[in-house]
Amino acid sequence: MDDVEPLVETYLTLRREREMLSRQDKLLKEDMEKLETAMLAICNATNMNGFKTRLGTVSRRVKERYVCSDWDNFKKFIETDGSVDLLAKTIHQSNFKEFMSERAGDGLPPGINALREYDIVVLKASSTSETLV
Repeated sequence: MDDVEPLVETYLTLRREREMLSRQDKLLKEDMEKLETAMLAICNATNMNGFKTRLGTVSRRVKERYVCSDWDNFKKFIETDGSVDLLAKTIHQSNFKEFMSERAGDGLPPGINALREYDIVVLKASSTSETLV
């Protein structure tokens, strides 16, 4: 199993590089957000929806999101109105896992499939680690 050592070493090297890139990306995003804030301030101050420069065009857009502040009432509305399509089609994974553990012998509800796959987790060796493959 000597050929495993280089795989783990390369994996850990790549993970460190990705972590560094992730930190750099976070800093770049923060810098871009500051610039966006400054350009938005210009649009707000001049009451314009955008402006052109020789390097590019800046546009101010309205981003609209909806959030629920009272899930109990909204759930009643959905049930009464039948507007189930207002909800996202995702399953809350940890809640569903708990639901299934409470009903271990019942099988899966209709329309649900369980997808299981193996995953690899690589942990950096501690200085006291002596277990080797």
